[in-house]
Amino acid sequence: MKRMRCSIVRFPGSNCDYDSYYVLQERNHQVRFIWHKDNDLQEPDIVILPGGFSYGDYLRCGIIARFSPIVGEVIKFANRGGLVLGICNGFQILTECGLLPGVLMMNRDLKFVCQHQKVKVCNNKTPFSNIMAEGELLDFPIAHKDGNFFIDDYGLQQLQDNDQIVFRYYNDNSSSRADSRNPNGSLDDIAGIINQSGNVLGLMPHPERNAEVTPTKDEKADGTKLFASLESFFQTSI
Repeated sequence: MKRMRCSIVRFPGSNCDYDSYYVLQERNHQVRFIWHKDNDLQEPDIVILPGGFSYGDYLRCGIIARFSPIVGEVIKFANRGGLVLGICNGFQILTECGLLPGVLMMNRDLKFVCQHQKVKVCNNKTPFSNIMAEGELLDFPIAHKDGNFFIDDYGLQQLQDNDQIVFRYYNDNSSSRADSRNPNGSLDDIAGIINQSGNVLGLMPHPERNAEVTPTKDEKADGTKLFASLESFFQTSI
C-alpha cells in the first residue's frame, strides 16, 4: 500500500491533533505536525486541520486561525488540487478562509454537545468516502458548541445541485420539529460538505475518535472508513 504523506496543522488550542496523528501512524503513513506560524507544508499528500479551540475561539471560531501564516499555504495547496480535511474546528477554519462555503454558528440549544452520532453518507464519490455505501449510516462522534451549519438559500441550492453534501446527521426518532433531527440545528441536517473541485472536505463529527478497535470494543470502528477511503483513492491514483 502506498504510504501517504500527511501534514497535521497545529494551532494554539488544537486538542485533536494527536488523535489524527495516532490513527494515521497506526495505519503506517508518514505523519508530521506543522506549526501554525510555519510557511512550509513539507510536500504532503493530504493536509489535516484538526479539531480543538484554535486561539480559544475568540471573536469567532476559526476566524483568528484563518490569518495564521500556514493557512495561506493551505489555500495555495488546495487551489492546486491538494487534499485537505478539516475536522470540527478545522471545518470552521475552512469556511472562514473561503475554501468551503457557509458558516458554523452556535448550536441551536446554545449548549456544547458531546455524544456518539449517526451520520448518513450522501455522496460516496469523493476521495474521502469512496469505500462507503451511499445511504450508509456511520457512527462519527461529535463534540462542539458551534456546529450549526448555515448558508443562504442560493448557497444551499448550489450544495444540493452539485452533490457537495457528503454527510448528513441522522436520527432514528421522528419529530414534528424539522430541526430536531440533528444535534445542533444545522440547515438541511448538514454534517459535512466538500468543495466543487472535490478535494476539500469539512465535517463537524470526529471520525478519528472512532477509528480503532480496542479489547473492550469489538464492534466496527466506523471512522476507519474515511481513512480507508483516502487510502483507496491514493492506490488508484498512483
